[in-house]
Amino acid sequence: MRKVFFVEPVIFIYMFASYLTSPVVQQFIYRRLWEEEYNSTFISSSNTSYCEQNKSSPAYIKQKGVQEKTSLFNMQLDLTGAVPSLIVAFIIVANSDRQGRKRSLVLPSMGALIADIFRTLISYFSLSLSILFAVTFISGLFGSMATFLGGGFAYIADLCHDEKQKTTRIAVVDLIFGVVSGLAGLSSGYILREIGFTWTFVTASLLHVVNIIYIIFFLEDTVSISETQQQAQVSYKELLKETFSGVYMLFKTAPSKKRILIIVLLFTFMTYLFTVFGGSSLFTLYELDEPLCWNEVYIGYGAAAFTSVSLTSFLGVYFFSKCLKDIYIVFIGIFSYIGGIIMAAFAKTTLLMFLVRVPSLFCLMPVPVLRSMLSKVVFASEQGAVFACIACLEVVTGTISLSVFNVLYAATVAWFSGFSFLLSAGLCLIPLSALCWLLCTSWNGEDLALLVPDEVSSIDSVDS
Repeated sequence: MRKVFFVEPVIFIYMFASYLTSPVVQQFIYRRLWEEEYNSTFISSSNTSYCEQNKSSPAYIKQKGVQEKTSLFNMQLDLTGAVPSLIVAFIIVANSDRQGRKRSLVLPSMGALIADIFRTLISYFSLSLSILFAVTFISGLFGSMATFLGGGFAYIADLCHDEKQKTTRIAVVDLIFGVVSGLAGLSSGYILREIGFTWTFVTASLLHVVNIIYIIFFLEDTVSISETQQQAQVSYKELLKETFSGVYMLFKTAPSKKRILIIVLLFTFMTYLFTVFGGSSLFTLYELDEPLCWNEVYIGYGAAAFTSVSLTSFLGVYFFSKCLKDIYIVFIGIFSYIGGIIMAAFAKTTLLMFLVRVPSLFCLMPVPVLRSMLSKVVFASEQGAVFACIACLEVVTGTISLSVFNVLYAATVAWFSGFSFLLSAGLCLIPLSALCWLLCTSWNGEDLALLVPDEVSSIDSVDS
């Protein structure tokens, strides 16, 4: 059977299943904690979920208590899966330069399948929510999303030989993330209302089964079979040593300018993700609370509206890259996020909450552009190492960000629920400062092109 170099369906299915269950899990936890607090069934109408808006009412105090408990529960859940997924992502993705990319795609899919099967059982048999911690830990042992994304982007980078093509192709993958998140978010509300939590988790499980079959039997690896077989003879001890040495040598043998550039770009990538992950992760809880009081369908609408942001961010990367340096595209994206998140902090009506997406139209541009900038300044044999660094940073940054912002939201929701959004906007000054430093220190395309001779003829990442 002839195999294909077509990884986009794998990314689409995995992300759809993940984004389908992500808001559902949060709502599942919220409803279970609500029922424990009120000792009654959660109330939801066709337009809104039940939430008390009279601040002097005892029900209002209980409602805020549920918000705090849900926020802290989500934080603890994220921490549980962070450590194993960080270690696995680093080892698998960094080693993919020698062992192939497919392993970093199939393992997270298997972990997600196991997680959704256990969520199905927890929902169907009304088991304790504490089991979710064990499920999250087990899923982390398979690498979770960080390993999948690292392997997926390394796979894409292997197929690109032109630097402009690499920026566009990586932006296309991020577009897939956005479109899929919108479709999954929109459908999750209706699916949840029609078939309930249990069958929603079953649906996600079946999607992962399809994905695993495609990866194993239909997807060709970008690393040759002969190389894989050759490396298979190496002992596990030696293989582990080579895995860490690959990332170490990425910085050890690099020229000073290249090393500094990689560190600054990774720092910028990390700090921007910290603000975006932290701020956007609170949207579901913020929308469930008063005065919005959204139900599962409206939450799905909100997720679907995010699709427009992904599309406009992709179009922005595509057109801006024709006339602007990469670094200026990142600037535009960061300022776009700042405008949207500040608007969200003061959104008290459904219309205004939907309009938050307007100033955020280009907020996702920095993510693919920074990935592309990092990929451009390393050799082809170092793609796995650099994307392993990116994957690990995504795990660490995402975990710390979600923990910090969930704790902060729990502490401030009673007096101003939008405070966390304002903090997220303020923290964007950190990546902006790093980019300004690159400009002020006269980094330019000609200097960067010398960092990867014969592979990068022109790198227009930054301009003096």
